[in-house]
Amino acid sequence: MPDPGLIPPKGHILPRTFYARPTLTVARELLGARLVRLLDGQRLSGIITETEAYIGEEDLGCHARAGRTKRTAVMYGPPGHAYVYFTYGMHWCLNVVTEREGFPAAVLIRAIRPIEGIEVIAARRKGRDTDGPAKLTQALGITGTENGLDLCTQASGLWIEAGEPVPDEAVTTGPRVGLNNVPEPWKSIPWRFRVQESAWRADPD
Repeated sequence: MPDPGLIPPKGHILPRTFYARPTLTVARELLGARLVRLLDGQRLSGIITETEAYIGEEDLGCHARAGRTKRTAVMYGPPGHAYVYFTYGMHWCLNVVTEREGFPAAVLIRAIRPIEGIEVIAARRKGRDTDGPAKLTQALGITGTENGLDLCTQASGLWIEAGEPVPDEAVTTGPRVGLNNVPEPWKSIPWRFRVQESAWRADPD
C-alpha cells in the first residue's frame, strides 16, 4: 500500500519528489493516479491501471541498454518528465522518467480507465478500449511532440494527479509485455503492475 505521507492529496499534481524515487516504487504507486491531458482546451483523463518499470543500462529490456542516444536522452534527464517513443512504425508509448538525473529509468503507462472526456476518448478510439500503451496515447492525443514535457506542471498540458490508493490485494505483478527476444532474467522479471478491476474500483470524484 502506498505511503500517504509521500503523496499529495487526491487531485493535486504529483511533485518531482514523487518520481525521484526507486522506479519499482513509482510504478506501483502510479496505480490509481489520474493521467490528465489538456487537448484542444478540453480536459481528458483516466485512472492508471497498469504500469511497467524499466531500470538502467543493465536492464536488457530497457531502451537504455544501448546507452545514451538521441532517443533515450530524456531518460537520463530529470525525473518527472515524459519519455514518449515511437514503436512498430505506428504507435506512441508514454513513459515517466524516474530516479536521479543521469540514471536512465522510467515507468511505462500501459493502461487507463477513462474518467473525463469519455465521449472524446471514445471517438478517438472508435469505441475501443484504452487497455494498452498505444491505445491510451491515441485516446489522449499523445505523440512525439510530448516527448520531454514536464509532467509536474499544468503548463505542459500533460500531467498526473494523485488518486485513490490501490490496496496491495488488488494488485498483481508479472513479466513485462513484448520482451520475447530479451534474455533472462529480464524477460521474466516481475516488473509489471496491474490493478484487478474486480477487486478495486476508485471513486472518480
